[in-house]
Amino acid sequence: MAILTRPPALRARTVHVHGVPLDLGGGRRGVDMGPSAVRIAGIGERLAQMGCVVLDKGDLAAPIPETQVARDPQKKYIREIARVCTKLYQQVYQTLTEGALPIVLGGDHSLAAGSVGAAADFAAANGRQIGLLWIDAHGDMHTPATSGSGNVHGMPLAALLGSEPSELSKIGQRSPKVRADRTVLIGVRNLDDQEKERIREAKINVFTIKDIDRHGIAVVMKRALAIAGKDTSGIYVSFDLDVCDPTIAPGVGTPVKGGLDYREAHMVMEMVADSGRLAGLDLVEINPILDSQNQTAILGTELALSALGMRII
Repeated sequence: MAILTRPPALRARTVHVHGVPLDLGGGRRGVDMGPSAVRIAGIGERLAQMGCVVLDKGDLAAPIPETQVARDPQKKYIREIARVCTKLYQQVYQTLTEGALPIVLGGDHSLAAGSVGAAADFAAANGRQIGLLWIDAHGDMHTPATSGSGNVHGMPLAALLGSEPSELSKIGQRSPKVRADRTVLIGVRNLDDQEKERIREAKINVFTIKDIDRHGIAVVMKRALAIAGKDTSGIYVSFDLDVCDPTIAPGVGTPVKGGLDYREAHMVMEMVADSGRLAGLDLVEINPILDSQNQTAILGTELALSALGMRII
């Protein structure tokens, strides 16, 4: 009989949970309820059972679309999104200063401009750089000039690697925040032609869902961790639940068929834990309106446990 245990190294780890009910970056409402759903799934209690010291920082204040004006159709609600991301940047930076691990609950993926940006600047202040695993069905590499929708949740990786949208790229101490050769896209399967070209031009490392099918998730993750971990102080994991197949994660902002299955998703996080390099974690785009019995938030919670080192034996 298998017994769940925790590695001794994790027993004293301090984790700060940051909720970001940001629902301005996408075209479908509901992801602002994601942080509550993950808390209801028991993320704090279950991390504590693993031996982590958990401090829930609560939710950042985030406006809702009904009270705002989209303004620029090429980057809707960008000012409001940038203000929330700036607040998140400050919180995550403080978390890292205190020696804790940030876990950020979304909310749409535009929040990563703040969370990943803070981790990158914190590393730079100590003369280092971070690696980045961007685990997502989408590339999130659009700029206002290339986006057909103007939805900012399709732009945060572009802001971290480049200069646009400038409202996000300028958050914090420097730009760009992350090096393309230390950034790995994993699980992508829904890119338009302009985004494909931008990814090629940026020279980001990419493992599509086809690569995972062909080589297996263990091989892909071994390569991804080697790339993101080379000469870096740690690896930030920004995990969009839509990378998972809708059969196991129906409650996401932009579902796409043909994603990671249950064991593949856990293997991703287990190998992150085994690397010992985790610098921070985003769990984003959880949409309880589209979910069934909180299934997706429960999965997100389980994945966080795997990333922190939950083991079977």
